[in-house]
Amino acid sequence: MRPATVHCYGDDINTDVILPGQYLNLFSEHDLKPHCMEGIDPDFCSRVQAGDVMIGGKNFGTGSSREHAPIAIKASGISCVIAISFARIFYRNAINIGLPVFECPELKARIHTGDQVQVDPRSGRLLIHGTTYTARPHPRVIDDILDTGGLVSYVRKRIQTAVPQPQHRKMLAKHESASELRSQRLTLQRY
Repeated sequence: MRPATVHCYGDDINTDVILPGQYLNLFSEHDLKPHCMEGIDPDFCSRVQAGDVMIGGKNFGTGSSREHAPIAIKASGISCVIAISFARIFYRNAINIGLPVFECPELKARIHTGDQVQVDPRSGRLLIHGTTYTARPHPRVIDDILDTGGLVSYVRKRIQTAVPQPQHRKMLAKHESASELRSQRLTLQRY
């Protein structure tokens, strides 16, 4: 666990302030990155460093179901988001794109922007000011999805290791990137 700088936000941070709607026509991480948190913290991208941690209050990521918000957060360099609670759709989108999210209600009142925190993403242990907190644990399958970088990578790995049919390997070879798989909405059948 290495120390990471904290960026704190309040309750009900919605996807429109994480990534304002005017940028929904952008799709690449590179294009989304400079607009992360623009609706609430216009200088965020100039301060964030790779590996930093975002802290939120209750209902973090409320609002629309767009994937753009967690993609922009991950692209900005944030290594994980810790909040009192998450909007259900944001939580699922974050896991699906490989952005670790943790619920730890005790931490929010004890941490401030600029503090240093150490996070062990596998165990959910958080060390701040010499005190260890434990986030609500993920089910093993969520840890496995996060370990592979997101749902598309997880499914691809499962198919490659569990289904030896040549037609599946050819289909996967045609679709090199996760965004291609997502955009074409492939339906993979088990034989």
